[in-house]
Amino acid sequence: MKLLTMMLTAVALVAGSSLCMAEETKSGLQTGEMIGAFYVTKLAGASEDGVDVGKNLCYRCKNGGRPQVIVFTRTGDKQVVDLVQQLDKAIAANEDKQLRSFVNYLGDEKASAKADAEKLAKTVTADNVPIVLPNEFENGPENYGINPKAEVTIILAKGGEVKANFAAASAKDLKVDAVIAGLEKILN
Repeated sequence: MKLLTMMLTAVALVAGSSLCMAEETKSGLQTGEMIGAFYVTKLAGASEDGVDVGKNLCYRCKNGGRPQVIVFTRTGDKQVVDLVQQLDKAIAANEDKQLRSFVNYLGDEKASAKADAEKLAKTVTADNVPIVLPNEFENGPENYGINPKAEVTIILAKGGEVKANFAAASAKDLKVDAVIAGLEKILN
């Protein structure tokens, strides 16, 4: 009987760990992959970056090989607001390292995604972080592999190479502190 109990416990542990692993959300380019060009329309933020609101451009290209944080979000929840505000502070604190970031708002319909992005921009103070609407607004650029089930995907890159990736099925699961701690990977 003890053997049967031990075997059932082992099976339960394996099944439980598989379920925990299945809940992890994978989205976007992964560590070691190269970030590609994609076009966006600037909606707000970063008033001093030389890009006018309404301009269509490639921010990834504008940022070049500088360390950059590319955020894709489908929500303006509290965690996303906190993330943008912390990124804004990190950019100011790391001016000498030329840290850059931009937030891409995604959605099923262009007009509603744009409206939600503008609402986020009014909620958050972002002196250094532009809020943009990608031309491929549903799931971001096709070659980035953004998971449609991920509410938030964050890519940290330097020299055009992904150094870290964070994704959350729900913004409530977003670990903002882990993302900010991950900046070390692109600032050194």
